[in-house]
Amino acid sequence: MDFEVDANWKLLVQFLPEGWEDKAQELGALTRRRKIVSAETLLRILLIHLADGCSMRETVVRAREAELVDISDVALLKRLKSSSEWLRWLSVHLAEQVHLPVQKPHWLQDFNVRLVDASVITEPGSTGSDWRLHYSIQLFGLSCDHFQITDQTVGESFRNYPVARGDLLIGDRIYGRIAGMNYVAEHGGDFLVRLSNKAFKVMKNEHEEFNLLDHFRALEYGEIGDFDVFYRVSKDQLKPIRLCVIKKSPEIAERSKKGVLRTASKKQQSIDEETLELHEYVFVVTSLASDVLSSEEVMSLYRMRWQVELAFKRLKSILGLGHLPKTDPDSAKAWLHGKMVVALLTAAIVEQGRFFSPWGYPLRIRG
Repeated sequence: MDFEVDANWKLLVQFLPEGWEDKAQELGALTRRRKIVSAETLLRILLIHLADGCSMRETVVRAREAELVDISDVALLKRLKSSSEWLRWLSVHLAEQVHLPVQKPHWLQDFNVRLVDASVITEPGSTGSDWRLHYSIQLFGLSCDHFQITDQTVGESFRNYPVARGDLLIGDRIYGRIAGMNYVAEHGGDFLVRLSNKAFKVMKNEHEEFNLLDHFRALEYGEIGDFDVFYRVSKDQLKPIRLCVIKKSPEIAERSKKGVLRTASKKQQSIDEETLELHEYVFVVTSLASDVLSSEEVMSLYRMRWQVELAFKRLKSILGLGHLPKTDPDSAKAWLHGKMVVALLTAAIVEQGRFFSPWGYPLRIRG
């Protein structure tokens, strides 16, 4: 085996959580030790598939050429499937290394908190196919509890997910649409979603629109605005909703506005002053009443979602290229858990990278 590749692997292993090899046996990834006899060999092969975006066939060829193991692509798919819970366990412990929320606070004990998102999967090949993977991940535990594979004509919506009483779905702006929010409520769930300007009219009462900036401008830094408002379900019916908002710091607000202007310029679009000013605030809507969660808890929960989103930016790009198992739900979940391992392992390495030295180890300073 190539010395440099072997040295890089030894460096990578340093970022894996303690007990990771024993957990492979305990969680069923190594119940059969035929050909693949160690957790190290299994993870190395899976990472060829998960990190490099190789097909199963290409992965087994590379594994054979690297003298790791000689197995078939069918056998490797079975190994991936049986490794699902082990890969999820690795994700949770890697998340701790990058300071993501993994312990559920007491004020969320009554909720099954789920992050929903979607990603386009482009499969390599001369006629590469594009799919949209809709998935939900439990915020505390990082378990994929649902996924749906569609073509790109199916948009992102809460309606793509099963909802039960006790579920609390959190999504970004694109999920802040009336049909999706109604769907969650009708199935006994709750939602928390970033509100996009002009996604729908926020109403003060039956006849009067709630002007966002008129209320936001009165806020001081660090103060959370909490408003009971309505949105229109039909011509004659309003539905109550809660709007929470916090003012960004001047630095973050300026960065947000520059980003919006840059994007608009590329698309040759114009941005009106009020829309630009709204980027000085973070505002969300939720079905949760103030006697269930305080405004501080609502914004804290959204911040947790935002922290995970930052770490999972890599997940979005890693998901974007690969061979998604489309016919077997269990294999597809294992694939997604494995992609999470790659994203969080990358984040852990970046997090610790500032402590690296050119010679590769810390110095002991003599007293």
